[in-house]
Amino acid sequence: MACAAAASPAHAQARTDIARTPRSQLDFQFHDPQRITVRLAGDTASTTYWYLLYTVTNNTGRDVQFFPSFRLVTNTLEVVDGGSGIHPRVYEYVAARHRDQCPFFEPPLKVSRLLLQGPENARTSAAIFRTFDLEASTFTVFVSGLSDEVDRIANPGFDPKKEESNENQRSFILRRTLAITYDLPGDAKTRSLAAPVRRNREWVMR
Repeated sequence: MACAAAASPAHAQARTDIARTPRSQLDFQFHDPQRITVRLAGDTASTTYWYLLYTVTNNTGRDVQFFPSFRLVTNTLEVVDGGSGIHPRVYEYVAARHRDQCPFFEPPLKVSRLLLQGPENARTSAAIFRTFDLEASTFTVFVSGLSDEVDRIANPGFDPKKEESNENQRSFILRRTLAITYDLPGDAKTRSLAAPVRRNREWVMR
């Protein structure tokens, strides 16, 4: 079921971004990233995380397997994978914060599965990232797993005299990926409180 749009705060308002290609592509609604600071049992201090609420709907005309991948990349070249090292309790805190707004919130493990057709089978969850470098003034969230479009390109660095391996691949597979770029206003001292400002949203092959 879809996650209802928030009445406030303004920066948390749900945005609908739907693009279709001749290939199967899922409909993806999301809220711009927000922070949550929690103290888990056994921790001596609180930890801040970023999270992106989303709802995915299958209007492709057939049931599809949904296995999303989220990656956050900053302009300081820090890479943060969504869900990496995130305690399950953090998802519970996010669900509790948005209980009225997103009553059908599910953790990622329950969302990643066969996605049946129609809005009645939509799934709502969150991609959660550990906090990142405060020197970063921009960041991009890459979302893959929404489209089955892929492309194979030759590796210009491939050495045919050597055996193929992970370090010497003949070609690379690129996948249609949603890229959402944000600016973080201010400087390193004030960005911990700044709301991200969406700059761009586009589909890329990555």
